[in-house]
Amino acid sequence: MKYKPLAIPDVVLMTPKIFADQRGFFMETWRADGFKKKVGDYSFVQDNCSKSTRGILRGLHYQIRHPQGKLVRVTSGAVFDVAVDLRKTSVNFGKWVGVVLSSENKQLLWVPPGFAHGFYVLSHEAEFEYKCTDYYNPESERCIRWDDPVLNIDWPLFTDAQPVLSPKDEAGTSFNTAEVYP
Repeated sequence: MKYKPLAIPDVVLMTPKIFADQRGFFMETWRADGFKKKVGDYSFVQDNCSKSTRGILRGLHYQIRHPQGKLVRVTSGAVFDVAVDLRKTSVNFGKWVGVVLSSENKQLLWVPPGFAHGFYVLSHEAEFEYKCTDYYNPESERCIRWDDPVLNIDWPLFTDAQPVLSPKDEAGTSFNTAEVYP
């Protein structure tokens, strides 16, 4: 596995080694000792999977009292995946990074605790899987608007339509009024 820190160094893009032949392929998607050495000592307690169609945008989600680190990947299709630093004491507070994750590139993204996370579906459909370092806690779940002007995320939106949002995401708060981490 190759580990590449992004513009916000705590967010890490992981590229697995692929062993392919006429039968298909094999890859290791998770290995505790390598992750601990290159990223940090985290334990995962919950795996999640979602399926979405083209133009759906999910996020920007985070849990304020039970922050979740997320190791995310796409098993079918492609998404533009975004992490926003919400740690007030970080030199990267309020900055974001985004990458395309797809079933073709097979990359994974580590989004540490203290970040908001979201993604936009680029393909006809996408299946999105993620490992979490803490359990889902609806009482501490928060959402920042995907189109917040302060964050100014450069989403690669299709020109034929606005993104499809859930009611929760439509009601997201602004970055300036959002609860953030110390």
